[in-house]
Amino acid sequence: MANAYDVLIIGSGPGGYETAIRAHQLGLSVAIVEKNKLGGVCLNIGCIPTKALLKSAEVASQLSHITDYGFTMPGGDGASLPQPDFAAVVQRSRGVADKMNKGVQFLMKKNKVDVFMGKATLLGGGKVSIEPSETIDGETVGEAAEIEAKAIIVATGARAREIPTLPVDDVKIIDYKQAMLQTERPDSMVIVGAGAIGVEFAYVYHHMGTEVTIVEMQDRLVPVEDQAVSKELARAYKKMGVTIMTGAQVTNVDTSGDGCAVTVQTAKGDQTLQVDQVLSAVGVVGNVEGFGLDEVGVEHDRGAIKVDTMYRTNVDGIYAIGDVIGGPWLAHVASHEGIVCVENIAHEMGKAEHAPHAVDYLNVPGCTYCVPQIGSVGYTEAKAKEAGFDVLTGTFPFTASGKAAAIGDTTGFVKVVVDKKYGEVLGTHIICHDATEMIAEIVTARALETTATEIMEAMHPHPTLSEAVMEAFRDAYGQAINA
Repeated sequence: MANAYDVLIIGSGPGGYETAIRAHQLGLSVAIVEKNKLGGVCLNIGCIPTKALLKSAEVASQLSHITDYGFTMPGGDGASLPQPDFAAVVQRSRGVADKMNKGVQFLMKKNKVDVFMGKATLLGGGKVSIEPSETIDGETVGEAAEIEAKAIIVATGARAREIPTLPVDDVKIIDYKQAMLQTERPDSMVIVGAGAIGVEFAYVYHHMGTEVTIVEMQDRLVPVEDQAVSKELARAYKKMGVTIMTGAQVTNVDTSGDGCAVTVQTAKGDQTLQVDQVLSAVGVVGNVEGFGLDEVGVEHDRGAIKVDTMYRTNVDGIYAIGDVIGGPWLAHVASHEGIVCVENIAHEMGKAEHAPHAVDYLNVPGCTYCVPQIGSVGYTEAKAKEAGFDVLTGTFPFTASGKAAAIGDTTGFVKVVVDKKYGEVLGTHIICHDATEMIAEIVTARALETTATEIMEAMHPHPTLSEAVMEAFRDAYGQAINA
């Protein structure tokens, strides 16, 4: 058969395309199928363009404080400050996404990965059919074909979860995709859900000039984070003017009028909010439908394919990685899962000498890219105690950081959680200007089983934000120098 490969990957997000590259490096023949655009959700309508929007919002925020940095504005009162052009902001983010899409195209050619555009369907027996499909740009791509592979890796990702009280119509009730693509800014918006997606878009739209209200069912913002981090983010958001309603639930949205009448159930009774638009940010669900999983007998439950530690499904020769196997729904998780998966496939095919180690899901970094950013890994203080650890905690506030003072943003802190008996680094939680750049130090330290003492004794450069990590560990042992 002409189109026969060692490995075929369905889906070209970070999980899919990085797996394809690693397969080539291991000496496997590899192809990838993509029904939309290379790079998947992350590069095209997710991680990357969102960060471009967030950067524009951050610039808008900094411009509003430009006199704090020693600049004198014409007129003296800042009235002539540049104003956000929302359509241009969105256009910039699309340009960033397009550039990354072209980068993935280059990587596929460089690494001799055959790319088949179109919609894939599992046929069984290692065979997959391809039919033309439509992209987010309305373009029809692909042509009919059939491919055969010894191993098929499903990397179809996830989509926004939809709930009955928030039926998405892409006009008045939208999900993250429309929030990223629309070029007209609403004057007011309710965001339902205060996870990473919700708080990131709250930051973007607020700084573009939209009146934003966040409604969260649980008792705090970013509820998966340490409670101290949630409290600090709420303080920062309230200070900037975002309205926060926690312990509240949207029970109905009436879109029959000019805008949206949003009924919010709170502990004090129902409230009705009149806004232009509602953004549903209530999570994601795996793409398990419409490409033959049931027909070939692959087991899945509640939007997640069941796999073992090497990402094998219950059907021989079919594997799955990334968002389609369930949380944590993070691009870097999908990439690591894919590399482990294909390295094990190569080992079983005799192309690799050693089998890989399984992914350590207790050492996955979480990143939220609003400002202040959040970076965290490992146990929160509460979870560590629930797990039975006797813990030490240490905190270093950025109000005591020379670098933070110099850049004009002293919001946040580093909080560390340490096992009192052995000094094991159980978790670290950072909220500050560049938290997502700082958390990798702790991921590496935990992977190496480094102790808290070794981190506090490791020389950190001055002046940097990263010094706060060292100081937080010092604080856990009562040895803080600068706070």
